[in-house]
Amino acid sequence: MSLNTKQNILILMADQMTPFTLRAYGHRVSRTPRIDALAREGVVFDSAYCASPLCAPSRFSMMAGKLPSAISAYDNAAEFPAQTLTFAHYLRAAGYRTMLSGKMHFCGPDQLHGFEERLTTDIYPADFGWVPDWSQPDVRPSWYHNMSSVLDAGPCVRTNQLDFDDEVTFTARQKLYDIARERAAGGDDRPFCLVASLTHPHDPYAIPREYWDLYRDDEIDMPRVELSRDASDPHSRRLRDVYEADVTPPTAQQVRDARHAYYGALSYVDAQFGQILDALAATGLADDTIVIVTSDHGEMLGERGLWYKMTCFEGGVRVPLIVHAPQRFTAHRVAASVSHLDLLPTLVELATGTRRSEWPDPVDGRSLVPHLAGDNGHDEAIGEYLAEGAIAPIVMIRRGHYKFIHTPSDPDQLYDLAADPLELDNLTIQPHAAAVLDAFRAEAARRWNLPALHDAVLASQRRRRFHFEATTQGRIQSWDWQPFTDASQRYMRNHIELDTLEAMARFPRVAR
Repeated sequence: MSLNTKQNILILMADQMTPFTLRAYGHRVSRTPRIDALAREGVVFDSAYCASPLCAPSRFSMMAGKLPSAISAYDNAAEFPAQTLTFAHYLRAAGYRTMLSGKMHFCGPDQLHGFEERLTTDIYPADFGWVPDWSQPDVRPSWYHNMSSVLDAGPCVRTNQLDFDDEVTFTARQKLYDIARERAAGGDDRPFCLVASLTHPHDPYAIPREYWDLYRDDEIDMPRVELSRDASDPHSRRLRDVYEADVTPPTAQQVRDARHAYYGALSYVDAQFGQILDALAATGLADDTIVIVTSDHGEMLGERGLWYKMTCFEGGVRVPLIVHAPQRFTAHRVAASVSHLDLLPTLVELATGTRRSEWPDPVDGRSLVPHLAGDNGHDEAIGEYLAEGAIAPIVMIRRGHYKFIHTPSDPDQLYDLAADPLELDNLTIQPHAAAVLDAFRAEAARRWNLPALHDAVLASQRRRRFHFEATTQGRIQSWDWQPFTDASQRYMRNHIELDTLEAMARFPRVAR
C-alpha cells in the first residue's frame, strides 16, 4: 500500500520514557491523559524498540533509518556525519518545512541534519567530551553520573531540565501559531514536520510539587525483579559499576521516591505534549496533522537492580510508539516487533508515496505503513550497544517470541518473551531451544563482523579523545547550536504600520 498524504507531521518525543510506565501500555499508576487519548484514537505499537539504548546513537539511528554501526554512532560523543541522510532531508526535499524544537543530541559541527529551522539549543554538549574508553574497562568514566539521581530523588522547585523543556514547549507552540498566521496571510503554505523533543522524564528524578503531588507514596509500585550484583549477568554487573549502584545502594524508600518523581515527570511530559496539541487544535491544524509519540529509549527504574538505560533488557530498549492519524488509520494495536529504524521509511512513504528502491541511499528500516493500514507487516527489531559499560559490541535480534543478545565478551542470552516477559529464564542452556539458538547465532555472524566493529569502535574512541584534548586547549570554538532571533521582525517595529502589524499577528484574522 502506498500513500501520499502531504499531511503535516508532529513528532512528540520524550527522553528515557519507558512504555512499561504508561497507561496506554497497561500500567495503572502513572497519569498521562493526553498520551492516553492519542493511544485510544491511534495505532499503538506494543513491541517497538530503539536501535540502541543510549541517547545519541538511538536518535541518530532513528533519524537516519540505519543501525548505529552503519553511521559510526557508537556513543553519546559520536559525530553524526553531515552527509548522512535523515528523514528531515527526505521530507524537506519533498516540499516539507522541517523544524526541530528541543533535544536531538547532535555531536559535531552540523547541528541541523536536514532541519530547515532549529528553535532551541540542545541540553547536551555537541563536542567529544563524553567518549568511553574500552581500552581501560576497569576505569569508571569521570563524566558519567552515579546514583545521586536516585539518592536525591524528590520534589523540587526548578531544575536545568525544567528550564529546557519549558522552552521547548513554548517555541513549539509559538511556531505552530506562526505557521497558522503565515498561512492565513497567504504566505508559506508548505506542509510541515515539527519535532518537539523534551528531556523529561530522563533522570535526575526531581519534579515540582504540582506533579509530585499527583501521586501518593503508597501507590508507587516497586521494581518487580530484584537481583543482586552476583546474580546479574556480566554486562549488568559492569553497568552497576559504571554508576556505582553497589557502592551507594539506595534504600527502599529512595527507590520509591525515584519512581515517584519519574511518574511525576511523566505527567509533566504529558502536560507539555498537551499544550502543544492544544496549540495545534487552536490553529486549525489538528485534523490535517499526523501525530507521533515516542521516546529515544527506555528506563530500567530499578528493575534487576539497574537504572537508566544502556542494556538490551526490555526496560532499556523498548519504547512507546503511537501514531495518531484517525482521519487515515483506524485505531488498533500492533503486536509485531518494530524499530525506530522504521520511522524514516514510514515518514517518507507517507509524505511522498515512494518506496525504498527510489531513494538515493539504502536504509536498514522498513515502512510501517502496512501496519498502520491494518495489513500484514514485518516482525523484527535489530539493536546494538557500543558505549560505556560495554567492553565489546553487544547486538540484539528481536523476532517472534524471541530476543537474542550476543557479545563476544559474555555468554549469549536467549529469552522467550511470550512465556518469560521478565527475562529471567535464559534458554541458552535449554536443549529444546538449541535449534533456535543456533539459528540466531548464525544470523548474528552473517549480520555483523564483530571483530572489525570492535576495532572500529576502539579507533574512533582514540581519535575523538585526542580531538577533544586538542580542541580544549587555548581558545575553544563551540559547536553548540545558537538559535537566532531577528528582533527587528518581532512585536511592534516602526517599519510596519501598527494596524498592519496587529492584523498580521492576530489569529484568526479579522475580516475588514
